[in-house]
This record gives sequence, C-alpha cells and structure tokens, in this order.
Amino acid sequence: MSTTEGHRLALPRYHRDPPGTHPPLDSPAYGSTALRHPKQPLVVLPHRLTEVTGPLLGPGRIGPLDNDLTRQHPGEPHGQRIIVHGRLLDGNGEPVRDSLVELWQANAAGRYKHVRDRWPAPVDPNFDGTGRTLTDSEGRYEFTTIKPGAYPWQNHDNAWRPAHIHFSVFGTAFTQRLVTQMYFPDDPLFAQDPIFNSVPDPKARQRMISRFDLDRTQPNWALAFEFDIVLRGNDSSVFEDEEEDE
Repeated sequence: MSTTEGHRLALPRYHRDPPGTHPPLDSPAYGSTALRHPKQPLVVLPHRLTEVTGPLLGPGRIGPLDNDLTRQHPGEPHGQRIIVHGRLLDGNGEPVRDSLVELWQANAAGRYKHVRDRWPAPVDPNFDGTGRTLTDSEGRYEFTTIKPGAYPWQNHDNAWRPAHIHFSVFGTAFTQRLVTQMYFPDDPLFAQDPIFNSVPDPKARQRMISRFDLDRTQPNWALAFEFDIVLRGNDSSVFEDEEEDE
C-alpha cells in the first residue's frame, strides 16, 4: 500500500518471506515450468504512481450472488455444497480490509468450464466455478460453493491434481495481485502432485491445506472449511510467480 507525505509518494517496502515459502519458478517435476520460467536474470522495475494506484475495487462492483457459486443459475449444481471462509491478514497479523478476493475452480467432477478442458467428465450447466467478494472490516471473506473434484493432467504418467481452489487477492491496484491454491485435508493425491510439492518448506505446504470447521458447518446444508491468507512474514501463504531466492 502507498501513502503520500506532502507532495511525495511513499512507496511500499516489504521484507522478504523466509526461504522455502514459495515455489521456485523452475520446478523440474512440474514439467511446464521449463517452458515458461525466465531464462535471464530478472530486472527489478520501480513501482511508480501507475503501479500503486487504482482502479477502484469498491462494493458497487460486486454482485449480490458473486460469492455464492451455488445460486448463480436457475438450477442447483451437482456435488457437495461447502462454505469456504477465512481472513486476509498482513505480515503483522492485522486484517486487510476492503480487498478483492476472487476464486476459480473445477466442478464436482473435476472439470473446468473452459473450452480447453475436454477430458471425459461432465460439464455442470449450473456451475461456472468463479466467484468474488470483498473482505470486511476484520479482513473476513466467505464463499458458498461446491467441493471440486480431482482431475487428470499430462505432467507425468497417471497424473491427477488433488482437489483444490485457486484464490486471487488484490491490493489497491491490479498490479498488486497474489495468487495461491487451497487444498482439502487428508487428500491421498498430495504425495504425487508436483505443484503441491514444489513448495520447499513442508510447513509452508501445510499452510495451503484448509481446516475442516465443524462450528461453521450448517446442518442439512453445507460443510465448512477455514482458509486464512497471510500476505507476508513467517506465516505467509504460498503464492505463485514469486522470484527465486538467491
């Protein structure tokens, strides 16, 4: 975040997260990183006014059903209804207010509503798999959705991705965006998934796994899972496209 001191723009300064928190850009077991990771040293560009301001992400840009993926169509989607909730926190454990949180995911059969996803699992006409919301004054967010299924991919022989939900969080501008993934407890596919295991620190990997929350589970309606997103520090969430530690 940035502030102004008189006529001078004070740009943000951050401490680097502990080594091993974020996956390296080149993770050999995750095959496609060899095709897309930078081959030359990264060039650091200064953050100026256009990088740290606007556009506005106010409540008027969020629809009433944007955070309930089960009510965006006339019919009910297939699968186990779940509530995903948590807090967006800074490196000091303070809430990040009024931040845009987006998610996208596969449906209960493990298929995305995307033209390039064509493996033989059914497309759910009542489930788009996308949602968004703003954090409240305590940094809290909440979504109602369907638990996604596992799906195959072509990284290695008999490769399957564990069930997961993608999260994106924004600061005050679209250039201040971080992306992470949330997994579910006790998934048997963790051990063979190179994306999950590309995170070097085992403790950081555990922070990508949500916690089953019986207290927030709604009787006869939906199971609940808690997933906090921490932007910086020793308890930082794992984010994609971070620079490699030197």
